[in-house]
Order: sequence, then C-alpha cells, then structure tokens
Amino acid sequence: MEKVENQASRVGKWVKESISARMLMIGVLILVLLIPLSYVKDLIRERKYRQKEVIGEINQKWGGEVLLYGPILKIPYKTYSVKKIYNPETKSHQEETITHINYGYFFPKKLDIQTTVNPQQKKRGIYETAVYESEINLKGSFTKPDFSEVDIKEEDILWEKSRLIIETSNFKGVSSLVEINLHKNTYAFESKYDGKRSMSRGKVYENSANDYSYVGLHKLESKSIKKADLPVSSDVSFSLKMNVNGSKQIRFIPIGKETSVNIKSNWKTANFLGEYLPYNPDKIKDDGFDAKWKVLDINRPFPQQSFSGILNLKEYAFGVNFMIPVDQYQKSERTTKYGFLVIGLTFLVFFLIQTMSKILIHPFQYLMIGIALVMFYTLLISISEHSNFLSAYLIASTAVILLISLYSKSILKVLNFPLFIGSSLTILYTFIFVIIQLENYALLVGSVGLFVILASVMYTSRKIDWQNG
Repeated sequence: MEKVENQASRVGKWVKESISARMLMIGVLILVLLIPLSYVKDLIRERKYRQKEVIGEINQKWGGEVLLYGPILKIPYKTYSVKKIYNPETKSHQEETITHINYGYFFPKKLDIQTTVNPQQKKRGIYETAVYESEINLKGSFTKPDFSEVDIKEEDILWEKSRLIIETSNFKGVSSLVEINLHKNTYAFESKYDGKRSMSRGKVYENSANDYSYVGLHKLESKSIKKADLPVSSDVSFSLKMNVNGSKQIRFIPIGKETSVNIKSNWKTANFLGEYLPYNPDKIKDDGFDAKWKVLDINRPFPQQSFSGILNLKEYAFGVNFMIPVDQYQKSERTTKYGFLVIGLTFLVFFLIQTMSKILIHPFQYLMIGIALVMFYTLLISISEHSNFLSAYLIASTAVILLISLYSKSILKVLNFPLFIGSSLTILYTFIFVIIQLENYALLVGSVGLFVILASVMYTSRKIDWQNG
C-alpha cells in the first residue's frame, strides 16, 4: 500500500514539475475545447439558416428577384410534309400533304431599357432584408423577320396570328397593367402558363456568383397582332412600361441587336453582376448609382432569331444586386475558424509564464480559461444580432479579456503577468479582427502575423531548460 502511495506521489510530482507533462495536459485540453467550439459553429450555421428562412418569407410576400426577358416577336409559319397512305381498294399508295404549324421567335433590332429602382429595408424580428419598387421603361424597334434560315415562302407566314412574348421571374410583383404600344396600337399581355419553363420555380437558391439557372420564368403573351403593326415592309417601334416590386436583384437579358440599359437608384452599396458590366466610369455616386450598359449582338453568343423555341438565355443576364452586404453570421463564422489559434496561443502564454515563474496552474484553471475563450464566440453571435459586428466584437472581446485577466490575477498573484496576458489577448483579438476585414490581403497579413508570433515565442522561450522537463 505504501508503495502505491509513493508511486502516486511521484506521478503527481512529475505532473506538477515536468514540462512535458504540462505540455501534454495543455494539448489534451485544447482538443477537448474543440468540442464546444464545433457546437458554436453549428449554432452559427443554424442562425444563418434561420435568417435565410425569414428573408425568404419576406421576399416571397413582397416579390422575388426581377429577371426580364423580352419582348420577343412570335410568328407562326407553315411547313409541309408528304405522307404515303396505302389504299386497300386500289392496292396502291397515295400521297397526302400534311400542313404543320411552327413558330419563329425574333428579337428586337434595338432595345433600350430605362429603370429606376427605389429600395427599402424590411425587418422581421432581428432579421432584415432589402426589397424595392422598380419602374421599367422599354423602348425599341423590330425589323422584318428573316425566314431564309428555314426557307419559308412569304405566303406561308401567318402574320395575322403573330404575338408578342415577355418572360419574367417575378410575375407576382407586377403592380401595373402590362401593355405594349406597337406601331399604332396597344396590346395587353396575359399570363401564359408553361410548365416546362417554370420547372425551376421554388428551388432553393444557394449564393453563387455565376449560376442563375435556379430562376423560374413566367410567360406573358399578347393577343394576335394586326398585320399593319408588324414589321412586314419596314421597322416598327414599340414601348412598354412596367412597375414591379422585387427583392434580391434586378437583371435583364440583352436580346436586342443593340441593347442599352440604364439603371438608377439611391442604393449606396451597388453590386453589379452578370455577363456584362457598366461602361460609364461615374456610375457610383454619393447618393446612389447611375449605371449604363451597352451590348451589341457581336458581344453575345446567340442569334437574333430562333426556330426551335424560346432560347434559354438566363446565363447571359446582367444587372444589380440589392441584398444587404453586411452579414454578421459570415463574419462570425470566419472568426470561429481562428478559435483553435486563440485557444492555443492563450494557453501557450500561460504555459510560458508558468514555466519561467515556477507558478503552478491547475488543469481546472486552464479549462476555465479555455471555456471563457469559447464564450467569446457565443457573445459575439448573440450581440451582433442586435447590433453591428464591430460593436459586438468590441463588447465580447473586452468582456473576455477582462474576465481572463482578473482570473489570472487570482492565479498568478502578481500584477505584471495579468497585465501581460491582457495585452497579449488584446493584440490577438485585434489581429484576428483585422484579418476578417481583409479580403485580398488576408493571407498575407495572417502569414506575417503568425511569423511574428512564432518569432516572439522562440525569443521568449530561448532560456527555458527543456532538458530537465
């Protein structure tokens, strides 16, 4: 029995005095603290998903994003095929000519889109999103359709059954009658359901810079157009005005042989997206933006007409994103990625102090310090939901630094060490805040910062006698 007690005493003494034992203990504690840190990351993802749900509900009631495709001139024409039919009475085959009705789809020669967007913020609980009211004015002209591609005669073109088509992703948000002035007459549009082209409606949108295939389009089609208003012998002009409530973004497809787009808004954080960017250098102003685009048919990889249905051209759309750019969950998520670094470096500071000053720090005290470091992230998330990220970061980091500094005062007894620990944590949290604010230089600043930290640790620990640990 006495032998067992002596062995236990020697083990306890080794744990207290051995540098290797302390390092092993700290490593185990760091691994243990990664468990609650992973729960914090799950909490951020859960809150982020809840934010998307609430924003989706607001946008659904107000109106989704606006993607406008049109106007498109739809002209039917006849084609013929010969079918042989066997006659049992004459015991011979007879030929029968069958008439088919096909459609050609023709884009405008000129398309000028003038748009004014008035955004506003909608809030539900702690979550907010940007919605907008837009006024879209379309002007342009159609030129005589070219049927030479399918070798159609003039008498086989059914001009009197021609129609105009507009497709939009946000039929619900249209707040005015949709009528087009074509040549000398006005034609109203009616909803035309097309199941195949609306298949993507309702899909969950994952933020992607280049993938717009998730958008479902709804078709609006006019009544038959009078032949006198069609570009049979000369170009005809058109004009159209739409008022649409939308959210997220507004985009247009450049289907004109020459397409000009102008979008004006008082929104101060414009994010231009799509295949084409504005050409005017003064697009961003103090009171909003005034962006202009000009796209020629030679700038895009699709023709001015189609004889195989309406082309799917959503990937060539361009416009403006109005989503609120500040995302506290994204920044909090980036901050938690440095959680391992914060815990490891803080424990390293205590380890160096303990080793050089011969002051004993119990594993439970290390655990309390680690839990306090993990609490920083829960404080950051909860406070940032009710304030801006900077204020939340300042409050959470100050609270944790004060807590650990005061706790270390009771452990280390003297004042110099807690002041050093508080200063180290302040520098560390400031360093991490700077990194998460940077985009282009985050890797560079992070690498230089870690190099400086490593050099400082190597310099500080140079006089430690590792051989006796």
